[in-house]
Amino acid sequence: MRQSICILIVLVLASACKDKEIVPKEWVLSKTIQLDGVNPIGLTQVNGDIWLSDGDHNRLVKIDNEGQITETIDSLDRPMHIDAIEETLFIPQYGKDVVETVDKKGRFVMQLIDSLDAPAGVSVFNKERAIADFYNNRILYFDGASWISFGKEGKAQGEFYYPTDVQITSDKIWVADAYNNRVQVFDKKGGFIQMMGQDEKMNAATGIFVAEQEVFVTDFENDRVLVFDKDGKLLQVLKNEIEKPTDMMLKDKMLYVVNYRNGKLNVFEKQPIKK
Repeated sequence: MRQSICILIVLVLASACKDKEIVPKEWVLSKTIQLDGVNPIGLTQVNGDIWLSDGDHNRLVKIDNEGQITETIDSLDRPMHIDAIEETLFIPQYGKDVVETVDKKGRFVMQLIDSLDAPAGVSVFNKERAIADFYNNRILYFDGASWISFGKEGKAQGEFYYPTDVQITSDKIWVADAYNNRVQVFDKKGGFIQMMGQDEKMNAATGIFVAEQEVFVTDFENDRVLVFDKDGKLLQVLKNEIEKPTDMMLKDKMLYVVNYRNGKLNVFEKQPIKK
């Protein structure tokens, strides 16, 4: 009798485990939003609203769900990969060599330890700040108390060839090392940890977005987005409706990818893999 009860318990537990079995999923194109008169480079969100940097028109635009412009920030000089925290936008201006912040109090230029040469990307995380300093081939990083600079021109680990985007996470700094065609990862003292994507034949790794489990990288000239796990294993390649992608982000569990060339915002969602 006792043996029969044990077998029954095992069968029930096995059935429960099977019901909770993780179903493999992949990113699938859900919709495409046309952005009339906008050539987007970077994107971020503030209070759920999407902001795009329109570098060709020297402005930032806020759009609604249909892609219509609802607000504009003008008089910028080639804004690039933007970021935001709470209600403050951080805007690297490639043409003016400054990072500007915009909030309800006004517009302010970020004070730095030295000069920039074409800042291409900015990231904010709590009190931390990071800037991809394009022509200086380095990253400037502020830990909440002081600034450091790391990197120089080159192809070895820890060196850059025109970094264009950067993202701070809880324990690392991730860099889109654009023309070395790879991603590099550092600790918060600027120490090299790892690289990824170097074997995927990318051609201009221009943008990066790091999520909880995945790392998204835009492969600009090859018209695709590569999805890696955090160990650098390639999980998926996105090509559907993607043309000259520059940046992406997750919002409400959807992946938003901007096309610079044709002014489109592609929205992907996770769906079970079809067998």
